[in-house]
Amino acid sequence: MHTVMKSVVVMASLGFSTLLLAQNFGGKVDHAVLTPISMIVAAPDQYLAKPVTVQGEIISVCSNKGCWMQLASDTSAQHFKIKVRDGDMVFPVSAKGKKAFATGQLVKTELDLESSREHLAEIAERNHTAFDAGSVTKPIVLLQLVPTAVEISE
Repeated sequence: MHTVMKSVVVMASLGFSTLLLAQNFGGKVDHAVLTPISMIVAAPDQYLAKPVTVQGEIISVCSNKGCWMQLASDTSAQHFKIKVRDGDMVFPVSAKGKKAFATGQLVKTELDLESSREHLAEIAERNHTAFDAGSVTKPIVLLQLVPTAVEISE
C-alpha cells in the first residue's frame, strides 16, 4: 500500500510539473478541432469560417513585441504564422524550439503580383538573403491564424 501511495504521489507530481511548464495565453486551446497545418495550407477556404487549432514547433518569434510566432508544419519546408494585435498576447522569444498549440480564426490574404514581390523582398531583406523580384511570376496568398488561445510547452 505504501509503495502504491508513493507511486501515486510521484505520478501526480510529474503531471503537476508538466502543467507548470506550459504557458497559456488567452482562453483554453480546443484540441477537438486540431488540424494539421498541411491540410489547412492545401485547402484554406474550408477552414475560414470556423475555429481551428494547429500545433507545431515554434521556429521564430517576434523579437520586437512578441506579437507573432512561426510554427513548423507537419510537412517539411512549410511554416505557419500565428499573429495577434500588439499587446493582446506577448509570446516570449524564449519559446523558440518549444511546442505550441493555437486555437483561433484563419485569415487568408491574397496579394496582387506587385505586393507579392514587395512582401517577399522584405522577407529576403530581413533574412539577409538575395532576392530577384522577376522570379515571382504569380501572386501569393498569405495565411495566418489570429488566436484566441495559445499553449506553449517544452
